Amino acid sequence: MKILLVEDDPKIASFIKIGLESYDYLIDNAYDSIIGEKLAFSRKYDVIILDVVIPGISGFDLCKKIRNNKNFTPVIMLTSLDSVEDKLTGFECGADDYLVKPFSFQELFARIKALVRRNKESVVVPVLKVLDLELDSISKRVRRNDKEIALTATEYKILELLMSNKGKVFDRMHIAEKVWGHSFNSGTNVIDVHINSLRKKIDKDFPQKLIQTKKGFGYILTGDPLS
Repeated sequence: MKILLVEDDPKIASFIKIGLESYDYLIDNAYDSIIGEKLAFSRKYDVIILDVVIPGISGFDLCKKIRNNKNFTPVIMLTSLDSVEDKLTGFECGADDYLVKPFSFQELFARIKALVRRNKESVVVPVLKVLDLELDSISKRVRRNDKEIALTATEYKILELLMSNKGKVFDRMHIAEKVWGHSFNSGTNVIDVHINSLRKKIDKDFPQKLIQTKKGFGYILTGDPLS
């Protein structure tokens, strides 16, 4: 298992590196965004652990560059920024998970294993289609009626989940667990915000609405009307 760690705090970097190496993981450590970007683009990793506040561009911006380069290696953001807005920013930039400092090594290790397992278990279907909606998992492009639709990384993940499970209802907790590997606090409306944004892009300009709400249960993508 090979991991890229982008962390400028020597103590935290050493703590993570020693812990992971005890499990025979191979660790490359970058102390700034310049080296982190160079390594991410030139070597293959199983997971990237990315601090947010680092010399050079922020971890958020580096994550964006990694994703824009069509690199979809699982990314864990590691930061002391703990607000819901900060977490949303991380996910919008393409992160797969978000761990707040201070943290226990065992929690970090568990999240790494979960990300690697989900990445290996995922079966990539090149093109998903529901009526006139098409998602290309290779180019990461979405079209409806041949009109290209620009989505954020998080919107794309939610849409891919719903299209891969056409006709299946997902509640907020299950969407959060499937897309990010864990749930948000029940009091937040993070999932609703993303679903509403998706509906504006996917359904607003089309007579057939695909993303529907099954009252009391959750969200479903289907070409059929709900009873």
